[in-house]
Amino acid sequence: MLTLRKSAERGYADHGWLKSFHSFSFAGYYDPAHMGFGNLRVINEDRIAPGTGFGTHGHKDMEIISYVMSGALGHKDSIGNGASIPPGDVQRMSAGKGIQHSESNHAQDATTHFLQIWIEPNVKSIAPGYEQKSFAESEKRGALRLVASNDGAQGSVTVHADAKLYAGLFDGGESADLSLAPGRKTWVHLVRGELQVNGHTLQAGDAAGLESEGNLRLTDGKDAEVLVFDLAA
Repeated sequence: MLTLRKSAERGYADHGWLKSFHSFSFAGYYDPAHMGFGNLRVINEDRIAPGTGFGTHGHKDMEIISYVMSGALGHKDSIGNGASIPPGDVQRMSAGKGIQHSESNHAQDATTHFLQIWIEPNVKSIAPGYEQKSFAESEKRGALRLVASNDGAQGSVTVHADAKLYAGLFDGGESADLSLAPGRKTWVHLVRGELQVNGHTLQAGDAAGLESEGNLRLTDGKDAEVLVFDLAA
């Protein structure tokens, strides 16, 4: 079964300095039909205005991934990390028993456009942690590159969750297949462009949830960038 989640159906919040689309219920957006998908709890598509950002705030018992599309995301946390996250990097922050952090756009002339992703952990009250890695475009071109996993396979960042995250770039005749294990869920989020997902056309911001499907096939991309989540049910 494949269920489409169109971009225009997502929740939306405009705070002036922040414009955010919510794939699942978050903050002031509540939709009981979209509380998450498997152990995937949040995908927020955020745009942070120049010179602004999220002040220091706390998280607990959540695996948080930042995926930047344009601009750069500044990060600072209570366990001593300070970094700038550019496009091509994947950042994982394990909130564990509790962490404070801030996120900002230090540029004065460019918007930071990124995805904030929350995945429910399979262990709780662990020591908070941080990891950031860069993945070359060539590794994602016409393929699904593993960028996050529960065991750090293939140089991916490690999440303390029963989940894998793949990133891919597709254009023209490029295609990819992914075998889907029984009893799991798959979420496909199109970051940009256009892409066929098991014969269904997705545009930027669209998503597809797959259950009881044996295979994922991605074809007919038009400047497409995609994230694929392999999730616990």
